[in-house]
Amino acid sequence: MKPKNHRHEGEFHHKHSLGQNFIEDEALLERLAELSMVSGEDCVLEIGPGLGALTRPLAQRCRRIASLEIDKTLLPFLRVALEPYKNAEVIFGDVMKMDLAALIQETFGDCSLRVAANLPYYITTDVLHKLYFELPQAKSIAVMVQKEVGDKLLSGPGEEGYGPLPIMCQYRYEVTRALDVPAACFTPPPKVDSSFMLLIRRSEPLYAVKEERFFLRLVRSAFLMRRKTLLNNLMSSYSLDRQTASSCLESAGICMQARAESLSIEQFCLLSDILFEQVCNH
Repeated sequence: MKPKNHRHEGEFHHKHSLGQNFIEDEALLERLAELSMVSGEDCVLEIGPGLGALTRPLAQRCRRIASLEIDKTLLPFLRVALEPYKNAEVIFGDVMKMDLAALIQETFGDCSLRVAANLPYYITTDVLHKLYFELPQAKSIAVMVQKEVGDKLLSGPGEEGYGPLPIMCQYRYEVTRALDVPAACFTPPPKVDSSFMLLIRRSEPLYAVKEERFFLRLVRSAFLMRRKTLLNNLMSSYSLDRQTASSCLESAGICMQARAESLSIEQFCLLSDILFEQVCNH
């Protein structure tokens, strides 16, 4: 028997500044927990639990769950909602200001880790960057995002939204849209529909590169001035003369007039290795 939602109507007011939009549909919440791929061997870091609606079905499926919440006024509601679950704990804090690696080690130790997140849309990119670098051991990241962001995460060369974020995510994760969630499913309803995205960590990156951080820096640099050619962006970002930058592009088989949005991830990886040799060995 599922515990009731112990939320007290009227005592909590959604904070627009924190992007608070909650789901109350129990069947939908069960579906989202199922899509999160959480099993009995997993420890789960949940970011943005809100009133604990998704936390409960996740807690029923996992070994342990730690829910990180930034809004202090939610903590009493969360503690009541999660009281039946001895494997659940609530941590107050700002995900962007925490050392997540240290938090996971202190909370779970070595474990099979998965992440679930319902993020304010304005910090989605920053949180995904942080998870990428600080929790490389996470087997998956299940995240509710604005539908437009979901489209972006799946985008490829020449498509709208293609840029550093989808390249970074697709390089290390298999990215899928698990479920579209209409705005009407949330309280209060946001102005846009959402997508529940699943990022499953690859055992090996999509392509091998000599230096991953250099590769990611190259991708960011390439998109800094979208209207400029890749040649001009390389020259300004790496202080290269035209001949050297042209030679790097030619070695990678890339057209001199190419712009960043036309390159595949494989082409970026190849260019990264060529540029790495040029910049770091001279």
